[in-house]
Amino acid sequence: MKAKANSELEAEIQAIEKGIRDAKTKLKDLRRSLPPTEIHDYTFKNSYGQNIKLSEVFGNKDELILVHNMGIGCPYCTLWADGFNGVLKHLEERAAFVVESPDDYPVQRQFASDRGWNFKMLSSKGTEFRKDMGYADEKDSPQPGVSTFRKSSDSKITRIAHTGFGPGDNYCVLWDLFDLLPKFSGEPRIKYHYSTSK
Repeated sequence: MKAKANSELEAEIQAIEKGIRDAKTKLKDLRRSLPPTEIHDYTFKNSYGQNIKLSEVFGNKDELILVHNMGIGCPYCTLWADGFNGVLKHLEERAAFVVESPDDYPVQRQFASDRGWNFKMLSSKGTEFRKDMGYADEKDSPQPGVSTFRKSSDSKITRIAHTGFGPGDNYCVLWDLFDLLPKFSGEPRIKYHYSTSK
C-alpha cells in the first residue's frame, strides 16, 4: 500500500514538473512575441570612471543581457551575481553580458574585485536608466531584475524582454536545490560570507 502511495506521489510530482516546463515554454514564446521597444542610448560609467554608452557595451555582439543589480547593500543581488560569474563564459558565447548597479564606480569595482567577479560592470548612478526600465521605484530605490537588448545594424537599440528577480525565481540555482532538502522554517539566510569551518 505504501509503495502504491509513493508511486502515485512520484507520478503527481512528474506531472507537475512537466506542467512547469510547459508553462516556461509558453512564457518564453509570449515574451518573444512582444514587440520590441526602442530605447535611448544611455551613458554610464564603467569600472574606471569612463563614460560608456549602452551601444558600446554590446562589443561585437548584437544581443545584450543586462542585469539590474541593487548594489553592495543587497546580499541577494550578490548571490545572483556570484552565480552569473560561474556561467559567464557560456553567457558571453551567446551575447554580451553586463551587470549594472547604482553604486559609485570605485565602490562597485572594489566589491567586484573582492568577490572575484569577472563580468563587466556599469554604474547607472545619476542616470534615469533604472527608472526608465522599471527597476527603480518612485523614490528611486533600486529593484533587481534583468533586461535583454538587441542592437540593429544602424545602431538602434531595442529592449526585447525583461523580468524581476526574487527568492524562488529561475535565475539562481540555489532555490530549487534548497527545495530538494527536508523542510525547514524560514527563508535561507543569505550572507556575504560564510564560515569555512566544517
